[in-house]
Amino acid sequence: MKWYHYLLAFFAGVFLANFVPHFVNGISGNPFPSPFGKPPGFGNSSPLTNVLWGGANLLFGYTLLRYSKLSVNNKASLAVFFLGIVVMGVVLSQAFSHHL
Repeated sequence: MKWYHYLLAFFAGVFLANFVPHFVNGISGNPFPSPFGKPPGFGNSSPLTNVLWGGANLLFGYTLLRYSKLSVNNKASLAVFFLGIVVMGVVLSQAFSHHL
């Protein structure tokens, strides 16, 4: 794998992790912060907006995952992918804990 495949795997993990809170809150009918809230990133958006934003994150993350050439046989690429998930999880936990 080339270096940029690892970068794509990392950001695939980031976008796929960001999919979860937006989609789950959206399908649960809960307003939740999104880039479309006021102020952006801190204000709540409608459940529909969050479902659509979560779907966009899922689509983009999946696309990055496909182009990353991630393989279960390449442990380094898996580690980088999961690192992206964990990093985004930490960032989101910090951002949303200050929001509440």
